[in-house]
Amino acid sequence: MKLICIGRNYAKHIEELDNERPEHPVVFLKTDSAILLKQHPFVIPEFSKDVHHEVEVLVKIKKLGKYIDKKFASTYYDEIGLGLDFTARDLQSDLKAKGLPWEKAKAFDGAAVIGNWLPKEQLGNVDAIAFTLEKNGQVVQDGNTSHMLWKIDELISYVSQYFTLKIGDVIFTGTPAGVGPVVANDKLKGFIGSTELFSIKVK
Repeated sequence: MKLICIGRNYAKHIEELDNERPEHPVVFLKTDSAILLKQHPFVIPEFSKDVHHEVEVLVKIKKLGKYIDKKFASTYYDEIGLGLDFTARDLQSDLKAKGLPWEKAKAFDGAAVIGNWLPKEQLGNVDAIAFTLEKNGQVVQDGNTSHMLWKIDELISYVSQYFTLKIGDVIFTGTPAGVGPVVANDKLKGFIGSTELFSIKVK
C-alpha cells in the first residue's frame, strides 16, 4: 500500500507556516513502515526536538485506477477516515532550506496514524466534513473539508496522473491550521463530527 500525502491544502495552514501558496497540489509519500501500529503509543524520535501533530481526513482507495477523470473519482473510494501526519518540523525546516526532500521529517517510523474508517454514505457531502483534533482534552485543530484548496475528488484525479492508485492505498488530504508540537504524555484524540476515530498517547 502507498500513503500519498497532500501538503498545503488549507489556506490558513499555509499562512501559519509562512509558506507559499502552491499552484498545484503538493504531493509527498510516506513509507508503509511509517504506519503507527494499533494500540501503540507514538514515540518521539531521538533525531527531533520539535515534532508536530497534523490531523487529516483520509481516503482509502478501493479499486485500481490511473488517469482518473474527476467526474468518476467518487467511485474509487467508499470509506473516509481520520489520521495524523506527524512531522519533525525542525528537520523539515532544515531540509527545505537546503532544497532537499522531506521524507526523513515526514516518513519516519510511526509518523502516520490511521484511525478507524467510516462509510462514505454515512457522512453525506464529503466536501463538508467537520473534523477536530483534541490534545489533552482541548481542541487544537478544527477543520472542514469545505476549506480545502483541492477537494477529495480533485486530489484523486490529480494524483492518479502520476501514480497508479491501488486497492488499499490511503490519501492524506492535508491539514488545517492549528498544528503544533507534542511532548511526552500528551493524549491525542481525533474526531469526525462527534465520532472518535483515534486516540493515542505520546511517549
